[in-house]
Amino acid sequence: MGKKSHGLRVGSGRKLRKRVREKGVRIRKFLQEFEIGQSVHIKIESSSHRGMPHPRFHGKTGEVIGRRGDAYIVKIRDGGKQKTIISSPEHLIIQK
Repeated sequence: MGKKSHGLRVGSGRKLRKRVREKGVRIRKFLQEFEIGQSVHIKIESSSHRGMPHPRFHGKTGEVIGRRGDAYIVKIRDGGKQKTIISSPEHLIIQK
């Protein structure tokens, strides 16, 4: 008998679930642009696996510090440490 898989998305079904009215992604989420220094929330778009940050960072707020190709580099505070996350724009929301 084989061992159970412990992949990236194991145990995060409730966090990454889409409800009925959330289904269907708008194209503007993929095309949004952010300025360096802008504050953003990390909200994972579960229908797009490309450039998805780890689910432990879902709900965190950070600051855009640069770009890497089409993705953005976001600096967040996790516990007592500063961390950098590389994420596609569909997983980021402008903080108001």
